[in-house]
Amino acid sequence: MGNGKKVAFLTEEDEAEIQLGSRDRRKLGKGHEDNFEPVVALDLSQIQNFDDLTKAMANTAFGGRTVGEAVDALYQMATDPDCFVVLTLSGAMTVAKMGLVISDMIDKGLVHAVVSTGALMTHGFVEAAGMHHYKYRFGQMNDEELFEKGYNRVYDTLEPERNLDAAEIIVKKVLDTLDLSQPIGSIHIHNSIGKYLNEHLEGRGVLKSAYEKGVPVYVPAFTDSELGLDVGIFNRRKKKEGSEDKIQYDAYIDLEHYTELVRKQKTLGIFTIGGGVPRNWAQQVGPYLDIIQKRLRAGGAFVRFKYGVRICPEPVHWGGLSGCTYSEGVSWGKFMSVKEGGVQVEVLSDATIAWPLIIKATLERLGKNNIEIKKNFSLNHI
Repeated sequence: MGNGKKVAFLTEEDEAEIQLGSRDRRKLGKGHEDNFEPVVALDLSQIQNFDDLTKAMANTAFGGRTVGEAVDALYQMATDPDCFVVLTLSGAMTVAKMGLVISDMIDKGLVHAVVSTGALMTHGFVEAAGMHHYKYRFGQMNDEELFEKGYNRVYDTLEPERNLDAAEIIVKKVLDTLDLSQPIGSIHIHNSIGKYLNEHLEGRGVLKSAYEKGVPVYVPAFTDSELGLDVGIFNRRKKKEGSEDKIQYDAYIDLEHYTELVRKQKTLGIFTIGGGVPRNWAQQVGPYLDIIQKRLRAGGAFVRFKYGVRICPEPVHWGGLSGCTYSEGVSWGKFMSVKEGGVQVEVLSDATIAWPLIIKATLERLGKNNIEIKKNFSLNHI
């Protein structure tokens, strides 16, 4: 019955009996005639890879269906030659060892700009520089003992304090190479760190991948991070040494760089992990360009995201930004509605479960179809 075929053992008389026995003599629908799609049993004997699995999951129900539909949506973004894709990141995803998933998305051309929390980029930089995070098992040490030993806990994972001290030494070397006569944004700091990683360290990393591919990395709340504090230490050290030189950080440089980059694109897609500042900062570009045009009569545009995939466990009923749905974003002029052709998928899940599955399946599907991602815009954005 799951394949939608007519049940062979029901005769026309049986069908008539079903209709005759219905309450209030309603005309009972058969599903297909009202354009409903049948769900299909997940047959593991037919599954050979992640692409097969997610295709099958898209025809099931609940969270499994949204995972399958997320792969479909990301595949559409990847194969749309005009689609510029923004990746927004929040949560401790690099501490959770999702850094190479981010690198894969950048390296394979799935995303073209990144908006992130500062902590996520900091922990990813630590990882790329060859340092380690460690598993924490509850009961091993209490938080007071962890503090005394210099272990910073992120739920079930530890970031040794010595990692952050070592990172600051490297960051200082990077900042010493910058032109301090001009204001800069977070994109320039992250690009310089990526350049340093590319030149001095082996292995892969988020900022290294971003530098190599010309993908800008924006951290709107830059001072809310260890890297931001390292810049503060750099400036204080310069002042202590009697120098008037310092990093002139200007958050509006990021805003305007991102706005002009988005304004040039024909089609927009967004892939969001979690919520918070990165998510809203990336999405507010539509309203910003709209009010530029409305209030200044020049330099603006009417742009909205066509494609969207969100992975986040936050339910909508708490009322916070992390639970904000794409349909709510439609009311703000941030997204095209589904009726207008918008493609929106909400995956209510821990990203460390759903995200790697979605990316692996998408890459397999592209490989199966011998598709090399080609875009009608330059990827040299810095």
